[in-house]
Amino acid sequence: MKQEKRYRHELKYSVSFTDYMAMRGRLRKIMTIDPHASEDGVYRIRSIYFDNSDDKALKEKIDGIGKREKFRIRYYNDDFSYISLEKKMKIGNLCLKYSAVITEDECRRILSGDLGWMKEHPSELVRELYAKMNYQRLRPRVLVSYCREPYIYKAGNVRVTFDTEIRTSLYHQEFLTKEVSDISATDSPKDILLEVKYDAFMPEIIQDIIQVNGIRQQAFSKYGSCRRYG
Repeated sequence: MKQEKRYRHELKYSVSFTDYMAMRGRLRKIMTIDPHASEDGVYRIRSIYFDNSDDKALKEKIDGIGKREKFRIRYYNDDFSYISLEKKMKIGNLCLKYSAVITEDECRRILSGDLGWMKEHPSELVRELYAKMNYQRLRPRVLVSYCREPYIYKAGNVRVTFDTEIRTSLYHQEFLTKEVSDISATDSPKDILLEVKYDAFMPEIIQDIIQVNGIRQQAFSKYGSCRRYG
């Protein structure tokens, strides 16, 4: 975690399917589909979020605490060969993310509560999670899954994503399985979440595209939405 990082702007919007189709058509003319996406331009993300028995992370989000952090483990397209431990920090609309690659075996050991090895791990982020699983009592709390359609734009280091099929399960033992028993975490399974991330500035051409029909920015949290069920 010693690499220098800077906070990025992160904006979220709930959009209708009609607005999504309009924005998608215009975005594809000027932005590039993320090369990590599959042939249909989409990939599935599964994440386990950590919290403690007092719901520290959840309460900080609900209470609108200005500076907060969350730990999560995630993988893509049900591929266990690349698993990432991440710490996401937020100050208002600014976000900063640190990540470290862990093995499938290391992931399973964390989820099972086998933690001793973590204090000697070469990754500083793994060691930090070990410390906070001990003195903050962080534990795996909820599974969050969704499909992401990602676009990138070099100027301003802009990333625009559409997230759909946001689903959840409290049973973290199913995290590293091909078949997950989960349920919709949104009021409508067809809800679409637009996220826009950028560095110092958002190019005007991108800003014009996402401001369709006066859509409003909102403070949506996938973790918070999925924790409605427990």
